[in-house]
Amino acid sequence: MNTIRQFTRSAVLLVTLVAVATTSASAFDGPETSPEKEKELLAILRSNAPAAEKALACKNLAIHGSPAAVADLAKLLPDRQLSSWARISLEAIPGEASDQALLAASESLEGRLLVGMINSIGFRRNVKAVASLTAKLQNTDADVASAAAVALGHIGNAAATKSLRAALATAPANVRSAVAEGCVLCAERLHSQGESVAARAIYDQVRAADVPVQRIVEATRGAILAGNQNGLPLLLEIFQSSDKKLFQLALGTAREFPGGEVDKALAAELHNATPERAALIVQAMADRPQTVVLAAVVKAAEQGPTAVRISAINALQRVGDDSCLSALLKIAVSDEGNLATAAQQTLAVLPGRHVNGEIGVMLPTATGDAYKLLLQLVGQRRIDVVEEVLKGLEHSDKSVRSAALIALGETIELKRLSLLIAHFVSPKHAEDAATAQQALKAASVRMPDREACAAELAAALGRSPAAAKTTLLEILSDVGGAKALQTLATAAKSNDDQLQDTSSRLLGKWNSVDAGPVLLDLAKTAPAEKYRVRALRGYLGVARKFAMPDKQRTEMCRNAMKATRRPSEHKLALDVLTLHPSVDGLQLAVSAMKVPTLKDDATSAALAIAQKIGGKGIDVTALMSAAGLDNVKLEIVKAQYGAGATQKDVTAVLRKRANNTPVITLVSGSYNTSFGGDPSPGVVKQLSVEYRMNGKDGKASFPENALIILPMPK
Repeated sequence: MNTIRQFTRSAVLLVTLVAVATTSASAFDGPETSPEKEKELLAILRSNAPAAEKALACKNLAIHGSPAAVADLAKLLPDRQLSSWARISLEAIPGEASDQALLAASESLEGRLLVGMINSIGFRRNVKAVASLTAKLQNTDADVASAAAVALGHIGNAAATKSLRAALATAPANVRSAVAEGCVLCAERLHSQGESVAARAIYDQVRAADVPVQRIVEATRGAILAGNQNGLPLLLEIFQSSDKKLFQLALGTAREFPGGEVDKALAAELHNATPERAALIVQAMADRPQTVVLAAVVKAAEQGPTAVRISAINALQRVGDDSCLSALLKIAVSDEGNLATAAQQTLAVLPGRHVNGEIGVMLPTATGDAYKLLLQLVGQRRIDVVEEVLKGLEHSDKSVRSAALIALGETIELKRLSLLIAHFVSPKHAEDAATAQQALKAASVRMPDREACAAELAAALGRSPAAAKTTLLEILSDVGGAKALQTLATAAKSNDDQLQDTSSRLLGKWNSVDAGPVLLDLAKTAPAEKYRVRALRGYLGVARKFAMPDKQRTEMCRNAMKATRRPSEHKLALDVLTLHPSVDGLQLAVSAMKVPTLKDDATSAALAIAQKIGGKGIDVTALMSAAGLDNVKLEIVKAQYGAGATQKDVTAVLRKRANNTPVITLVSGSYNTSFGGDPSPGVVKQLSVEYRMNGKDGKASFPENALIILPMPK
C-alpha cells in the first residue's frame, strides 16, 4: 500500500522545478494568504507558462488559494504532469467545492491518476464519497481497489466501516490487505471515540481473516488495547507465540497496556519463557517503572540463566531502589565475572532517594571486598561521608586505601582539602603517592572556588619536598585562575631550576590570554636563557591560539620582536601575523623588512598578508609600494584562466599589466572582463601564473576575481 501514493511528479519536472525556483515570480513567498497573490497564480495556470511554473503556482495555491481557485485546479487533474500538484492545493483549500472536484475527477479518470484522486478524497475524509469508494472496491485494477479501501478507512464513518467489513471476506487476495488496513483504521477511530466493544469486534474480524502477518499484528495490538483488562489473556497468548513478530508485538504492547495487572502477568511469564525471551521481558517490565513488580526483577537478577540475570541487573538501573542494595552488593563482590561487573555498574547509578543514605549506613560495619566496594560507590555517587572515608586511609590493604583516596578526591570539600594535600605531600605509605596525587587533582579541579583552591595549593608549596612541588604546580595549572597564574610566575623566577623548568613549561600551555603579560615578563627576566626563549615562544603561542582584536595581536608580535634578537622567534612572530592577517599586521611585517636578517621572511609574510586581506576588498597598494616591493624584476612566463581542461591563455594580458611590483592590477575587478570573456560559464574558475621574480622561478594560483599578489619565490 505504500506505493499507492507515489504515482506523481516525474523526475524531469522535479529537476526543472529546481532550476525555476530561484527565478520564478510564483515561488513560495510565505504563509500569508493573499487574494492578489491568488489572482496572480491563477493567471499563470490560465497562461501558456511551462509546466514547471504551473506546478509552482499550484504549490503556492495551497497557501493562497480559496474556493475561487478550485475550477482552474480541477482542469489540471487529468494532466499527468500537473495532476498531483493540483491535488496538493485541492487537499488544502477548504469547502465542498474541493471535495466535489476530486470526486468528479475520480469518476472519469483511470489508473494512477484515479489512485491519486482516491488518496486525496481519503485525506479530506469526504463522507459523501463513501458510495463511490465502495463501488471502487470491486474495480479490476488492484491499485484502485486498494486505494479505495484505505480511503474508506480514513473516512471511518459507519457506512465506510460497513462496506469494509463486508468486503474483507470477499475481496481478492491482492486487495484484501488494503481492506484489512482500512478496517484497522476504522477500529482505531472507534476505539479513540470510546467505542471499544465495536472496535474489538473489527479487530477480531481482521485477525480471523486470511490477510498478511502485518495486518494480523496491527489487529492483534488493537484488540488487546481495545479490550482493556479483558485483552490481557490475548497479550499473554501472543507472548507464547512462536512467531517472532507477534512476540515483538507483545513486548511493545505490554509497555503501553494500562493498569498493574499486566505487570504481575509479566512477572509470571518470566518462568515460562526461554532465557532469550525472558531477558527481553525483563526490559519490558523495566519500561513500566510506575507499576513494575520490583521483587520479580530482583529475583531474576539473583538467580537463573546468566543472560536473564544480566538483563535484570541492568534493568535495575532504571527501576531499582535501596531495597535492591543487598542483592546487588552480594553479586558485585562475587566471583561471577560479567555478573559482578554489571552489578557494580548498576550500583554506581542505582536510583532512589535513600540509596546514598543506606550506603553511608553500611560503610562503618562493612568488611573485606564489600568495604572496598562501598568506598568506591561513595566516590562514584559523591556521597558526603568524609569522616568514614578518612578511616579507610588507615587500612592495611593498599587497594582499600586507594579506594578511600579516590573517594575523597570526588567528595572532599574545600575546607578540608588540606587533609588530602597532607596525604599527598607526606603519605604514610609511599605506595599511595600516585593515587593521592590523582585524588588531589580530581578534588582541586572540581572545586567551585578555584581561587581559594589555588591559594590552598600555593600555601602547600613552601612546606613540600621538591618532588611534590612539581606536582602541585601541575595541579595549579589545571585549576587555573589568577592566583594559580601568579604562583607559577613566581616559581618561574625562583632560584630552583626544577621549578623554573616546570613553571615555564606550564605557563607556555596556559589556556587563556591572561598568561601573555606573565610570559612576556618572564621572557625578559627569567634567570636562564633557555627559559626566556621558552617563555617568549609561549607568549607567541598565546598570540597564535586565542581570539583577540587585531591591534592586540599585532602589539604582542611587536613586543616579542623587541624582547629578543633571535631570528627564529622573529620568524615565529611573522608566522602569527600571516596566520591572522590584518592591516596592522601588514604594517609590522613591512617594518620588519628593513631588518637585513629578516628581509626575505618579512617580505614573504607581507606578500601573504596582503594577498589575504586584499581579497577581502582592503586596498593594500600603498602599503606594498611603500615597502619597496617596486624594486623587483618580474617576468610573466605563462598565465592561464579557466576550469579543468577549458583554459584561456591570458599571458599577454598579465605581461601588459605587470610592472616592478608583485602586485598586478587588472583593468577591472572581474577576471572575465579583464581577460575578454568567460571561458567556462557557470563554473568556478582560477588563474594560474608561472613567473620569474628577481631571477627565481615561481608559480601561483588565484581563485576567480582574487587580488593578484605574486609570492616571493624561495
